[in-house]
Amino acid sequence: MRITDNRYAGEQQKFDLAVRLIAHEARTHIIAGFTGFSQDRIRKLHATYFRHGGRPIVRRQRGKSPSNISFFVRNAHVQSEASTLAGLFAVYGLMRISRGLQTRLRHLPDRLTFGERFCDAFEAYQSLFPDARIPFEQAWNLLHALTVKQEILLADCGRCGGIYAQDALALDHSLCPPCRRLGRATNALEGIQ
Repeated sequence: MRITDNRYAGEQQKFDLAVRLIAHEARTHIIAGFTGFSQDRIRKLHATYFRHGGRPIVRRQRGKSPSNISFFVRNAHVQSEASTLAGLFAVYGLMRISRGLQTRLRHLPDRLTFGERFCDAFEAYQSLFPDARIPFEQAWNLLHALTVKQEILLADCGRCGGIYAQDALALDHSLCPPCRRLGRATNALEGIQ
């Protein structure tokens, strides 16, 4: 291996992450933040590899990233998926969860490593939920809502003991989405009898 090969390895790693992020339809500012690439270079990568490159067409997301947290608690299915995704963020080393279920962002050696781990966590989530309801940009919003803005918190279920994501300002009855659904189904059956 020549000495100059190492320099190109770092550039290749950035390139690979940029292509991965474009495939997930990440916004340009997120890709630039992780890779250090200019917006122009990201647009050219998209045009080269996703518009004409034989891969499926990938839409470019425009405008501001989503920031509304009501998306994650709008129904039990999405809330369950958000809870799973929060657990994956911890498993992949993106955030820490204390014994009291407080969350905080982990500081990794560099933004490239953070971006790769975020993609790993998101792809693991997609493999668990083939019909995933949370797109990449909303997953990014969830991580910030959990760790930076503290608008979403983790709670433990009073019935099954499972951990779930909950709106920090919501009136919570200490039941995770599956237990709430089970309770509704039980109540409906009792009403029939």
